[in-house]
Amino acid sequence: MEGESKSLWLRVWQSFMSALGSIVFGMEDGTVSIFGLVFGVAASATNSQTVLLAGATGAISAAVSMMAGTYLDVSTERDRAQAAITKEQDKIEHQPEAEAQEVRDRLRQAGFSQADAETVTTIIQRTPGAMLKHETAFDLHIGDSAGQNPWVQSIWMFAADLFAAFVPVLPFAFLPLARARTLSLVVTAVLLLVLGVGRGIIGNKNVVITALQTLAIAAAAGAAGLLVGSLITGRISG
Repeated sequence: MEGESKSLWLRVWQSFMSALGSIVFGMEDGTVSIFGLVFGVAASATNSQTVLLAGATGAISAAVSMMAGTYLDVSTERDRAQAAITKEQDKIEHQPEAEAQEVRDRLRQAGFSQADAETVTTIIQRTPGAMLKHETAFDLHIGDSAGQNPWVQSIWMFAADLFAAFVPVLPFAFLPLARARTLSLVVTAVLLLVLGVGRGIIGNKNVVITALQTLAIAAAAGAAGLLVGSLITGRISG
C-alpha cells in the first residue's frame, strides 16, 4: 500500500513537472486578464459584490477556456508527433539502407570520420528501437510531445489559471470596495512577482527582468481596464 502511494505521488509529481511551463503560463495569464477585468469593473461599481460577481464569472470562464485550448493544442501536437513516428517507422522497415545512409551522413556532418560513422550506424541498426529513437530525436525533432497526456496538461492548466485568476477577486468577497481594491492590488503584485521570478528560472533568464516584465504587463492590463471602466461610466452618466 505504501509503495502504491509513493508511486501515485511520483506520477503526480512527474505530471506536475512536465506541465510546469503550462502552469506558470496559465497562472500568469489568469492573473493578468482577471486583474484588468476586476479593476475595470471596480472603477464603476458601487459595491464589492458587483466586482466579485464579474471577477468570479470571468475567472471560471477564462480557466475553462484555457483548459480547452490546452487540451486541443496538446492533443493535436501529440497526434502529429505520433503520425510522424509511425511514418518514420514504416520507412525504417521498408527502406533500411536509405535510413542508414541518412544516419551516416548526419554523423559525417557532425564531424565523425567515415569509419566511425559506419561503426556507429551499424551499432544503431542492430540495437532494437535505436534507429527509430535516433531519427525521432535528430530528424523529426520530436521530444516528449508524442507521449504527453492532453487531459493531464489541460487539468493542470485549469487549476493554475483558476487559482491565479481568483487572487485579484477574493478581496472583494470579504472587504468593502475601497479596501478590497487596495488589497487586490497588493496580493496581485506579489503573485506576479513570484510568477515573474519563476518564469525567469524556467527560461534561464534574468529574474529581475522577467519579474518587471510581468508587472508591466499587469499594469497595462489594469490601466486598460480602468480606462474602459471610466469611459463607460462617463457615457452612462452623461
